[in-house]
Amino acid sequence: MKSFAVTGKRENRFLTFLAEGIQDVFMENEYSLYDPPKDDVKLVFNFIDSQNPRPFRRKAQATFVVSVIEGDGEEGSDIRKAAYPYLIRSLANHLMYIVHGEGNTTVYFLTPEQGFYQISYVPGQEKDFFNKIYTRLEPLSSSRLVINNEFLDDLPEDLWNGDNITQTMSSSGKKLDQMNLLPAPFPLEECLTKRDMRHLNKLYGIGGLSYGNLSARRDDEHFWMSASGIDKANMVSVGEDFLYIKGYDEQKNTIRVSVPPKVKPKRASVDAIEHWMIYKEHPEVGAIVHMHAWMDGVQATDINYPCGTIELAETVAKLVKESENPSKAVIGLKNHGLTITGSSLEEIFERIDGKITPQVPMS
Repeated sequence: MKSFAVTGKRENRFLTFLAEGIQDVFMENEYSLYDPPKDDVKLVFNFIDSQNPRPFRRKAQATFVVSVIEGDGEEGSDIRKAAYPYLIRSLANHLMYIVHGEGNTTVYFLTPEQGFYQISYVPGQEKDFFNKIYTRLEPLSSSRLVINNEFLDDLPEDLWNGDNITQTMSSSGKKLDQMNLLPAPFPLEECLTKRDMRHLNKLYGIGGLSYGNLSARRDDEHFWMSASGIDKANMVSVGEDFLYIKGYDEQKNTIRVSVPPKVKPKRASVDAIEHWMIYKEHPEVGAIVHMHAWMDGVQATDINYPCGTIELAETVAKLVKESENPSKAVIGLKNHGLTITGSSLEEIFERIDGKITPQVPMS
């Protein structure tokens, strides 16, 4: 069932106009309006105010929330920096940040991964404006998350302290740090209460400030991967920093992780499903690095699906398959970053040396 809801106060004419237009375009495309929202609603537009940006409390991970706010940023200022805290504080998957200029209005769209693009509203072109909003948001809201983990304390004892592969991952994490590709733009703990941090972690596995991830194949069925939210410049412990991925359970929709006994494990990176698909389809791939950066001339996805979704994983895996050499592919993720395959982590970093641009192009 394709369903949506609109919540929060619309305290002026433009916000009322925006809410009604969104409502019309989604209903025209066979979405059912839930008023009030039901527990299983698929998409929620949550209108928030800057003084008290209250989250919409989801009852299910599958609910995709778009917060909507009229911002106090000005055209030409750093809109991303002004808007990002509202995305985090309102615990949304997406933020629509509205800026009124002289004779024009621009709606900026942000994602937790720093995806950033805009749609301008021109009076008299309302249908085109709302169709663009629908085209941008509908594929994201209908995507399916794979972020839950099933931890099994069956890791072979000879791997409890890692192996030569985890040693290589540790040094590769330090390289990412030296390339200045790890920091997040805002310290989450300063934006959120402890309760909201727990909620964010429960919903998305977001628990820290270090972007990007890396993995390396152990054998045909297993690969090591960096855990979610950790400091990748200081990876040490198996089960906490390094996770041994042993598969994807389609029925439970979970990533299966093998850990040592008596260890309280960290969650796997949300991109584990993407790495699993690539390793499964391409036995020649020995390592994968994901970074929030860019390279000129790369093949890229058309839609900026959220991290940790089946749709993003399938799209990236397809582009890897279609690349000239899947074992040495560099795939762009629209408004997000790069996924790079290689025979090993050393080979990847040697191949991309001097070719990385920290700024991801946004469109």
